[in-house]
Amino acid sequence: MLHTKSYTLSEATKKMEHYCAYQERCHVEVVEKLKAMRMIPEAIDQIVTHLIRENYLNEERFARSFARGKFKIKKWGKQRIVRELKQRQISVFNVKSALAEIPDEDYHDTLDELAKKRLDQIKEPNIQKRKKKLADYLLYRGWESHLVYEKLQELI
Repeated sequence: MLHTKSYTLSEATKKMEHYCAYQERCHVEVVEKLKAMRMIPEAIDQIVTHLIRENYLNEERFARSFARGKFKIKKWGKQRIVRELKQRQISVFNVKSALAEIPDEDYHDTLDELAKKRLDQIKEPNIQKRKKKLADYLLYRGWESHLVYEKLQELI
């Protein structure tokens, strides 16, 4: 028989405080984690309310931190960031404030750097195929198509 640990309300609350203090989380992640801990809906609501009140859980702070991190570390474009935030049920308001974390100049510099680096790695002699490979790569990472096509014109 599979035995899963059952938590008291205060144990679960402490556990979630640590979970949120370790790294910014969104509401969806916290609720999923609590469901996995087999907490009842009333307890989940109570814990989430506590985490928000005590500022362990802050959707806007999560969204801003998420956008900064994915842009700086993974070099994602705005479209990919927006898609991922929407998947986590982040409000339109918070998605907008998250995108405000990315300075325009850095955004364009990063696209330039990423495109040049990737182009050096593509060993395709056919120019059309090279263009397609570079475009697919940048679009997959969530860069806006008009920016991608401008960059292709400029580089190839």
